[in-house]
Amino acid sequence: MDYKKIVAERIKQLVDLDIETIENLIEIPPRPEMGEFAFPCFQLAKTMKKAPNMIANDLKGKIENEGFEKIECFGPYLNFFLDKGVFIKNTVEKILEEGESYGSSKIGEGKNMIVEYSSPNIAKPFHVGHLFTTVIGNSLYKILSFEGYNCTGINHLGDWGTQFGKLIYAYKNWVDEDALEKEPINELLRIYVKFHEEADLDPTLNDEAKMYFRKLEDGCVDEVKLWTKFRDLSLVEFKKLYKTLNVEFDSYAGESFYCDKMDDIIKDIDSKGLLVDSNGAKVVMLDEYNIPPCIIKKSDGATIYATRDLAAATYRKKTYDFHKNIYVVGKDQALHFKQVFTTLKLMGNEWADDCVHVPFGTVRFADKKLSTRKGDVIFLDELLDQAVAKTLEVINEKNPELENKEDVAKKVGIGAIVFTYLKNHRERDIVFNWEEMLSFDGETGPYVQYTYARAKSILRKVGENSNKPETNEIRTNVEPDYNKLNSKEEFELVKQLEGFQSAIMAAIDKLEPSMVTRYVIEVAKAFNKFYNQHNISNLEDESNKKAKIKMVESTCQVIKNALNLIGIEVVDRM
Repeated sequence: MDYKKIVAERIKQLVDLDIETIENLIEIPPRPEMGEFAFPCFQLAKTMKKAPNMIANDLKGKIENEGFEKIECFGPYLNFFLDKGVFIKNTVEKILEEGESYGSSKIGEGKNMIVEYSSPNIAKPFHVGHLFTTVIGNSLYKILSFEGYNCTGINHLGDWGTQFGKLIYAYKNWVDEDALEKEPINELLRIYVKFHEEADLDPTLNDEAKMYFRKLEDGCVDEVKLWTKFRDLSLVEFKKLYKTLNVEFDSYAGESFYCDKMDDIIKDIDSKGLLVDSNGAKVVMLDEYNIPPCIIKKSDGATIYATRDLAAATYRKKTYDFHKNIYVVGKDQALHFKQVFTTLKLMGNEWADDCVHVPFGTVRFADKKLSTRKGDVIFLDELLDQAVAKTLEVINEKNPELENKEDVAKKVGIGAIVFTYLKNHRERDIVFNWEEMLSFDGETGPYVQYTYARAKSILRKVGENSNKPETNEIRTNVEPDYNKLNSKEEFELVKQLEGFQSAIMAAIDKLEPSMVTRYVIEVAKAFNKFYNQHNISNLEDESNKKAKIKMVESTCQVIKNALNLIGIEVVDRM
C-alpha cells in the first residue's frame, strides 16, 4: 500500500494542487515522534490568503483520517501518524502473499532496455577492476528485469583494435604453446607484456603491429585464425568466472561484430556533411559543444572505439528498439561517450538522448595501481579464491560443526566482495580492506547474510516448538494479532520492509544499485535491534507470537529479494 499516495489523495480533495505536486511536497519528518509523513502548507498561503500554520490547522479539521492513528499540526506542517496495527498487518501480509515478487511494480512492461556491462578485453586477464562494471551491470539488469523491463544484457567484448596486431606479432615470436594450453590467459598476458618491453627498446615493432592489424581487418586467413583462437580461449576463461559470480549475458557481440557495419555508418556521417579531414584523419567537429573532435578514422585508415560504438548504438536501436541504451563503463570514458552521443544526435538520431553512460570509480589495494601493459594485475579468480578461503577460516573458528561450510564460505566470501563494490555510490573509488570486507559486524555483506541466517534460525526454533502437541493445536487455531506489535523496534522494522519498492524505484531513477544495498543494510540493522529486544520463543501469548513470526518471515523474504537484486545468494545457516 502506497501510504504517501494515500496522503496526497486526501490532501488533493481539499486543496487546488495537482497530485504530483502534492506528492513532491510531502516530506518524511526528522523524528519518529513527529509521524511518518508531513505536508508543508507554505505553497498554499498565497492562494488561500492565510498563514501556513492556520492552513495546516484548517486542513486537520477537514481531512479524512481513516487508516491513520492521528493527524496533527506542527506549526505550518500537517503531520500524519500511521495506524500501526493496520500498517503492520497490511505490510506483512502483502510481503508474504507476494513472496519473491514483493517489491515489483512492473512499471517497465513493454519497454526494452539494453544494459552493456563487463566487456573485458579478450586475451587479457579478468582483474579486480573488471568486476566493478560486471556487478553494477548485473545488478541493474536484475533490478530492471524485476520491475518488468525487457532487458538485454550485452557483453561488448574488447575483441578488436591495434592491440591484436601487437598480440599477433608477440604470438608469432615468443609464444610457448605448452603454457598456452595450460594457462591461456597467463601466457597471452606474458607475451603481450613482452611486446611492450621490446617495443620500448625497438619502436619499429609498433609498425609491425599496425601491419598485422591491417591484415586482420582485411580478413587475411592466418591473422583471422589467430584472432579467433585468442577470442575462443578467452571466452572459456571468462565464462568460468561468470558462472562463479552467477552472471549471465544475452549477447557476447563485441567490437568485432560491428566491423562489417562501420562502412555504412561512415557513409551516413559523410552524407550529412559531418565528416572532416584533420591531419589525414576523418573526424566530426564538436567545437560548438566544447568537446574535442570525434575521430571516425585514424590517419592510417584504421577505425577506433568511437566508430564501433556508433555502429553498435545504431544496430541496437534497429534490432531492439530500446527505451534506454545503458553503458556501464568507467568514469574515465565520460568524454568518449559525450563525443559518441553528440555525433549520433548530429546524425539526426533523436534516440541518442536515450543512450546513457553509467560511470563508476576505480579499484586499488593501498597505493597499488593496475596495469596490463606492465603485467601488474590482480587476477579476479585469485581474489575470489582468497575471499572464500578467508571466510572459511572465520567459519571454522566460529562454527566448526556447520554443515556444507565450503558452500557457505563460497556464497559469503564472494558475496562480501560483490557487496563491497555495490555498497557506496558507484563513482566512489574502492580501496580493499579484507578485515572490513569480511566482518560479520558493520555495513558488510556477511553482516546482512548473517542477519538472514539468524532470522531463519528463529523460524526453525519456533517451528521445532510448534511440533509439540501441547502448543501445535493452539498455534493452528490462533490468528496473529498485529496490534500487539506495538514496540518501537517492531514498527521501525516494518517501516523499513515497506520501503523496499521505494528503494528499487530510487535505484532505477539514478541507475544506482547502492540504493538497494544501503536499503538492505538498514533492514538488517532494524531486524537486529528487534532481535536484541524481543524473545519470540518464550512468548506465552500465541497471537502475539504468531504476529512476530510472520514479521520475521517477511523480513527474510525482503532480505532475500534485495540481495538477489544485487547478485548475492542467501545462506540459511552460518
